[in-house]
Amino acid sequence: MADDYLVRIGKLIRDARQHRGWTQSQLADALGTSQSAVNRIERGNQNISLEMIARIGEALDSEIVSLGYAGPMHLRVVGRRRLSGSIDVKTSKNACVALLCGSLLNKGRTVLRRVARIEEVYRLLEVLHSIGVRTRWINEGTDLEIVPPARLDMDAIDAEAARRTRSIIMFLGPLLHRMDRFRLPYAGGCDLGTRTIEPHMIALRRFGLDITATEGQYHAVVESSAGPDRPIVLTERGDTVTENALLAAARHDGVTVIRNASSNYMVQDLCFFLEALGVRVDGIGTTTLTVHGVPEIDVDVDYSPSEDPVEAMSLIAAAVVTESQLTIRRVPIEFLEIELAVLEEMGLDHDRTPEYTADNGRTRLVDLTVRPSKLEAPIDKIHPMPFPGLNIDNVPFFAAIAAVAQGQTLIHDWVYDNRAIYLTDLNRLGGRLQLLDPHRVLVEGPTRWRAAEMMCPPALRPAVVVLLAMMAAEGTSVLRNVYVINRGYEDLAERLNSVGAQIEIFRDI
Repeated sequence: MADDYLVRIGKLIRDARQHRGWTQSQLADALGTSQSAVNRIERGNQNISLEMIARIGEALDSEIVSLGYAGPMHLRVVGRRRLSGSIDVKTSKNACVALLCGSLLNKGRTVLRRVARIEEVYRLLEVLHSIGVRTRWINEGTDLEIVPPARLDMDAIDAEAARRTRSIIMFLGPLLHRMDRFRLPYAGGCDLGTRTIEPHMIALRRFGLDITATEGQYHAVVESSAGPDRPIVLTERGDTVTENALLAAARHDGVTVIRNASSNYMVQDLCFFLEALGVRVDGIGTTTLTVHGVPEIDVDVDYSPSEDPVEAMSLIAAAVVTESQLTIRRVPIEFLEIELAVLEEMGLDHDRTPEYTADNGRTRLVDLTVRPSKLEAPIDKIHPMPFPGLNIDNVPFFAAIAAVAQGQTLIHDWVYDNRAIYLTDLNRLGGRLQLLDPHRVLVEGPTRWRAAEMMCPPALRPAVVVLLAMMAAEGTSVLRNVYVINRGYEDLAERLNSVGAQIEIFRDI
């Protein structure tokens, strides 16, 4: 029994070390011990004290390894500090998770460049490891190498990790080409209300996938001879739905037409990746995609996902709310043009460089400088639309921006059942937001922010909005249990500190 416990601890330590991109020697140096001792610990062949577990947790900044000893991560924010200088936008979280799922299509070696080091990615890596996929961080931990096994061991899947990410739903498209039967745990992620998988199933049934949901799992059976004999019409223009249909079509031996497809940034990145795998995709950037499938994919591929427009919007909002001059570099302008047009009408003072190309060779980037501005509430309501409309995930940032503008702004978040409710957490910080119904919030500005201590909302974007308001508030605020922020942002506190914020990371003892 004790040996099993040591093996489980060793596996957790090994996974956390790999997530950090460290070798056993690097961890040994941080702990003041030998590489052979670390090797024994990771293999479960050495007794380990609580003190050593805590030291490893501190070295790796991992609450997985701490086993609850150090508790969840919190942020202490000293507000009213102006930001300055420049900050780079990281690669897209949503593109990276789609590409991780897409790597299951390939029997060869996949290298993804500058992968976002976030909890959502870590959860998917834990799932991939558990079913036999070898992954490792290379090039000083910036890039990710993925090598699949000849046969996936779906019976060994890490159900706990899978349930902590909704991205696991995108395993369905690739897996239906690899096995006749398999099981997947229910998808989790942010608490944004009930979201069914029926739109996914409407598309995937055409490829022979049938699913029965029982006891917290999807039981999948595949009729391998099936395939779409007419265009697939998606019942919702969703990003993950489109991606799942693309992943299924990529190895279908024939031509698949997908209509009412999302043309959003992560979908385009997945299409570019599929092309690198040898799959021809016509209509990229439109709502009709034509996929020329390849039944076998066995290539060594090297791909660079593009930058994250939602992170870029987060940084724009940080500059606006703190009344700062800040340059945000590597902004994927194609996916922020509507947001910037709305902000210009509100009075935002900014300029941008000429466009240049992202490392994927396709996405258009600019560097954007935001200056302190006197904003007026927009005449029309703020509401999302499928691309090329205002991005669904950027709507919450307009709550913080509208709170510093003069006048009333109506925000209509019609997509998610609960997210608008979480925006009213800004009232704890001095905001004046009135919830009209579960989807509509009326924001009154300008706001005199004040410090507060509060729990992090359970949804990613509202959680970051609360953090931005704390940065603008007079005094010291505390935001507790920020795991949800780490799901979607890499080292956000440290990076904001690099441009003038004062945010301290701490844990309960």
